[in-house]
Amino acid sequence: MDMSDAADGIHEEALERLHAAGPERLGRLTNHAPMVVEVLTAHGRADRVHRWLDRYAHKLEDFPATVSPVTDADWTGALGDPRRAADWIGYFARALDERPWRDVLARWWPRLLPGMYGGSTHPVIRVGHAVRALGAAGGTSAPRRTELAHALGYWAARHRPVSGIAPLPGPPDAAAALAAVPPVPAPEGGFAARLALVGRLPVWAAETAGPEEARRRLAELVRAATHRYATHGHGEETMLVHAATAPNAVLRTLPALPPGLWAPSLHAAWTAAAAVTAMYPAEAVPYAGPGERVRAEDVLERAVDHGDEHVIKLADTVLDVGDGRAVAAALRATALTAPLASP
Repeated sequence: MDMSDAADGIHEEALERLHAAGPERLGRLTNHAPMVVEVLTAHGRADRVHRWLDRYAHKLEDFPATVSPVTDADWTGALGDPRRAADWIGYFARALDERPWRDVLARWWPRLLPGMYGGSTHPVIRVGHAVRALGAAGGTSAPRRTELAHALGYWAARHRPVSGIAPLPGPPDAAAALAAVPPVPAPEGGFAARLALVGRLPVWAAETAGPEEARRRLAELVRAATHRYATHGHGEETMLVHAATAPNAVLRTLPALPPGLWAPSLHAAWTAAAAVTAMYPAEAVPYAGPGERVRAEDVLERAVDHGDEHVIKLADTVLDVGDGRAVAAALRATALTAPLASP
């Protein structure tokens, strides 16, 4: 057995272990373990998977109970109902047993895309990690298909559209457009309460002409949001991570989707990144850390030693961006966030 086979085995053992757990705990907090496991495996650190899981295990809850099966005839009534998470996961498990995973994804992506803001954008992020694993060499194993079923099912259960957002004139580049996002007042409550107050966002990339331009603009957005974390992450060290990781999950999924879905994906990702930016505003504070002196390849190692799931997932996006300002964002997240505590 070569090293890649061993890493795949560790990844799939971990997924089988995790699929006995639900997508959330305490009725609102996301289970990040499958996403982190995929990050570690994708970056050649499968040797750290089970040790990290042992640290995270106290955050897992049992798989939720079913209510009644979701069917092709009645799925609209179950969409956005978090009580139906197990039902949705079962639906997608059956669909993925019957049809190729790309076909299932292409059918459901446009149905789910308008509601990517539910679950604090975690469901689409989990889908992005599942798709990357399935697209890797030898990636269509049963545990990886099951992981896509869990990810899509979680998205369907937490599906939450946004509407009534008034468009504002927007600058032509992503960084300036994020800087132009008007802040919303901080209410009592979490993500959902803040999201309800987002009423105006700049228009950006609305005239995107075709799939390749959509992909390029989405990569620009990921880079801009990652860079912005380095100077604005103190506005909310955890939630502002999603302004970068949610659009990056969409970017990673594009190659598995029909090109006609790429531009709508860009627009949904922009709304997500801009809304998160509005919900957790902060004045820019220049980052004074080591930045350029830290090699990009060392970023993930530092994040894994730190242990926090959001720090690890931002480091993963930072490696995709790959420049010094992105490295500074990863180091800023490590400095701002409390390390993962062992139980």
